[in-house]
This record gives sequence, structure tokens and C-alpha cells, in this order.
Amino acid sequence: MENFVGKIAVVTGGGTGMGRELCLQLAAAGAQVAMCDVSADNMAETRTLCVEAGANAEEISAFVADVASEQAMLDFARHVQAAHGVEHIDLLFNNAGIGGGGSFINDTREEWERTFGVCWYGVYYGCRAFLPLLLNSEEGAVVNTSSINGFWATLGPGTAHTAYSAAKFAVKGFTEALINDFRLNAPQLHAAVVMPGHIGTSIALNSGAILGRNAPMEMTAEEIAEVRERLIAAGMPVSNVPDDDIRRLMHQRALDFRDKAPTSAAQAATIILEGVKAKRWRILVGDDAHHIDQAVRRDPENAYEASFVQQAMQAGHLRPLVNSVGSAAAE
Repeated sequence: MENFVGKIAVVTGGGTGMGRELCLQLAAAGAQVAMCDVSADNMAETRTLCVEAGANAEEISAFVADVASEQAMLDFARHVQAAHGVEHIDLLFNNAGIGGGGSFINDTREEWERTFGVCWYGVYYGCRAFLPLLLNSEEGAVVNTSSINGFWATLGPGTAHTAYSAAKFAVKGFTEALINDFRLNAPQLHAAVVMPGHIGTSIALNSGAILGRNAPMEMTAEEIAEVRERLIAAGMPVSNVPDDDIRRLMHQRALDFRDKAPTSAAQAATIILEGVKAKRWRILVGDDAHHIDQAVRRDPENAYEASFVQQAMQAGHLRPLVNSVGSAAAE
């Protein structure tokens, strides 16, 4: 796929972060863009930015949908057909994701399954809903966002990270299996799995609302008690720290995850789109992703030891991510 001129691109999670940047860069490259998100306001802002960058307003559409609902994704596919007047799409970016459900033991089943539902079933339902339209494309691509947590299931030895990691492993395995499936049964299609490291997005700020939590500055006493317990378990002396200071700490961590990331959302989108054009099936995003990938392959038995993270930090990676644990996920 040499360019995106005239292509029909579908992007989930288009309201913020990498999803927004994918929409902007695809529109700037001449593609029609159909996005979905749970926030109509965020998508309206993305659409405005696309138009301000020179896109035709009629070629940018938005649809409110929860990707964890198969019916919502089927409705989204019908919306794309009607809004763009097409019977095919060329590009499907299953990008939407949230963080949460860290502990299989201590976190609620509802939060665990909600996180897994968005991060895994959002990809699966996206592929199911749009496959008929993709099959009508002369040259199409399915681009599924996994994570470094799709091959390294942790944020460090002091933090449980099970739901997100399990979902991202599933996305990686599913997408790799699609490579041969497409070659055998739909050779006009290409599958690619995206594995970002720490990207500067608002996932740490946005995930709580989707999981039914309060924003950091609005946490209840019960929520603060849970956070305090996690921080103490991670070795932070916060037993006597006032509640308001805990609120400010968690809010700042979420901001730092977005603002101090080694790779911006815009840079990530550029890397992803260049990988799609080059027909690469495996797209690592960020120097930290490349480093962790190589380190896990080199020494898998020690990937979950404290020394593994220490070595990565000594090499200049993971520090902002590890410092933000408790409120963020790697995406």
C-alpha cells in the first residue's frame, strides 16, 4: 500500500491519543476516515482538527460505540457504509483500549472483564463487524493494537497487570494467526500487530471513567484507601500522607504518563502508518518496545525479575512508565 489517497479507513478509539493521531494523519494523507469512540465530544474535537488540517468534512465521520459490544460494532459498520456511501473499507485500525483489572486476585471480576472486553473483544468484534467490507477491498489491511504487554506481561515486579496483559497477548496471537489465514483465504488482505511501549496518551486519565471509577482528584475515601494500600505494597511510605495529597499524587502520575512519555502519540501514529505502507506484520513502536522485545527474547526466564526492570532502566527505558504504575497501562 504505497499511499492512503482515496482509501476508506476505520479507526476505533479515535477521540484521543493514538487513535486521534491516526485519524489526523490518515485524513492528511488523503483517506476518508470513520472513527468510533465512547466520547462524542472527543470525536468532535478530532473531526474539527482533521478539517482544520485540510480534510473534507464530509469524508470524516464519527459514531459513538463501545467496542466491547458486538452489536455496537455491527451498528458502527452499517454507519460507515451509510455515511461514506461505500460497500468496502480498506483499512481497519482496532486501536481502542483501556487500562485496569491489574490483579486477578484483588481486583473485582467486573473491572477485570471490562478491561479484557475492551482490549480483546474490541479487536475481535471489530474484525468480525468489518470483515465483509474488508473482503470487498482490492487491497486491505487489518491493524490491531497489542502492546509490549503482549509479550511482556508486567509493568514491573511491584505491580499486578493481568487483564490488560492477557488481552494484549490475545491480540498478538490472533493477529499473527491472521497472517496465514489471509494468505490462504483472502490474499488481498494484510494483517499487522502494533506493539507500542510507553506512548504519551491519556489512557491513565480516561480509563477510570470507563471502569466506573472517579477521577483522581475526585476519589472517595474508599478508593484512596485502596490506592494507599497499593502504594505501600510498592514500597512508598504513604501511610500517614493526607488523602488530598494522595489525590494529587495520582493525578500527577496520570499527567506524567501522558506528558513525560518517550514517544508521543503523533510519533506513534507515524511509525504505525509507515509500517502499514511497508506491509510489515510486526510494528514495534518506541525505542523502549524494541529494547524490551530484545531483552525478553534474550533472557525469558528472568523477564519477571526485578533485575530485568533495573537493567532496562539503566539502559534509559521504562522509568516514566514504572514511576506511573497504579494509574496507567503501556499503550
